[in-house]
Amino acid sequence: MAEFGDADGQAPLRIGVAGLGNVGATLVRILQKDGAELTRKLGRQLQVVAVAARSRSRDRGIDISGLEWFDDPVALAKWDGIDLFVELIGGEDGPAFAAVKAALEIGRPVVTANKALLAKHGVTLAKMAEEAGAQLGFEAAVAGGIPVIKTLREGLGSARIAKVFGIMNGTCNYILTRMGNEGISFADCLKDAQALGYAEADPTFDVEGFDTAHKLSILATLCFGYEIAPDRMRIEGISRITQHDIQVAADLGYKIKLLGIAERTENGIEQRVHPTFVPKGSAIAGVDGVMNAVALETDHVHELLLAGPGAGGPPTASSVLSDILDIARGTRVPPLGVPSAELMPYHEAPMRAHPGGFYIRLSAKDVPGALAAIATRMGEKSISIDSVIQRSDLSAKAVAVDGSPTRTVVMITQQTLESSVREALAEIAADGFIVGEPQLIRIEKL
Repeated sequence: MAEFGDADGQAPLRIGVAGLGNVGATLVRILQKDGAELTRKLGRQLQVVAVAARSRSRDRGIDISGLEWFDDPVALAKWDGIDLFVELIGGEDGPAFAAVKAALEIGRPVVTANKALLAKHGVTLAKMAEEAGAQLGFEAAVAGGIPVIKTLREGLGSARIAKVFGIMNGTCNYILTRMGNEGISFADCLKDAQALGYAEADPTFDVEGFDTAHKLSILATLCFGYEIAPDRMRIEGISRITQHDIQVAADLGYKIKLLGIAERTENGIEQRVHPTFVPKGSAIAGVDGVMNAVALETDHVHELLLAGPGAGGPPTASSVLSDILDIARGTRVPPLGVPSAELMPYHEAPMRAHPGGFYIRLSAKDVPGALAAIATRMGEKSISIDSVIQRSDLSAKAVAVDGSPTRTVVMITQQTLESSVREALAEIAADGFIVGEPQLIRIEKL
């Protein structure tokens, strides 16, 4: 038996990397630069021996001259010259899905950072891995450099998780942080985020909450043992957040964060992604910029907060590397926390009264009877109002079609159903007393 730290007794782990974008190139760079130190700690040499990417000539700042090149990632996944396949292509279908399947079908372990792939095909891929006896690692798929997957699969023992929530998209967190700190608009923050590389040219997937939804669905499966269900949740992004909302939140002692929240209830699982008022004194409120954070509420350790960089080459590549190290050590755990055959069919919990209440902002016509009519509609839906705010610095510039001036009205509700609030707002709009679409944001008691 080889001594720990002695690589002579084991054959090198030969790695093939598909996708040489920021994360893939950084991973190759780390493995080449820190190879000797990794070998000393692991007791086995890690060798990148082959890569696949779209362009062979692109300068990525790494030396790939001595590596086997594949134009087709599926061919790389099947190649006998590798022991481990790393998928960093992206996309829920196409070559990424085909390549991962090809590797697992022949019992080859896979590491991926592809949350879209896992959200759509995670149960299928986990089953394939289990049947073939191959490991499937995806630490980098959720929250970049934060070891949340390993914590859920291995670190909590028998702890029963009641709730998982967090900031899971650095683009949205960067935009909301700057809006709060600098008083600038969503559109201007988005332009800066794009210029800095924090947001894509088409930012829809991030700012409308879909990226967070994919990550949350994976975490919910690991936490609660249900099948992955990204299409069974309420999703709302941040593109409608204005400085009015930021200002009122601050005055009331809150910050606005885009949260993904999944909770176990007596009647099933509740999953939702939306902008949220969070208390300024809460731990999650202090997570700013491009940072991510995931909080777990359990019966043994109560609340556990994991925070760190959620994206970017080095943090994500480090998470990919942690999976590679586990596979090299022979660590074996069910990919989704429990064997795929034991996952329960996803059961969506019915909507409950939200304990934190809601923030409502609307542009009301400044005419006699408008506020009374709005309050009446709220009362008809059994919605109790904690406070109504009218301030000159929040005055909307909109003018109704009939020429009536408008004023910005903010209401804070007590605990109530979101469906009741939306029904009341629809009736208020039909009455003709408001202009434009009302803003509705949940208030979380964290």
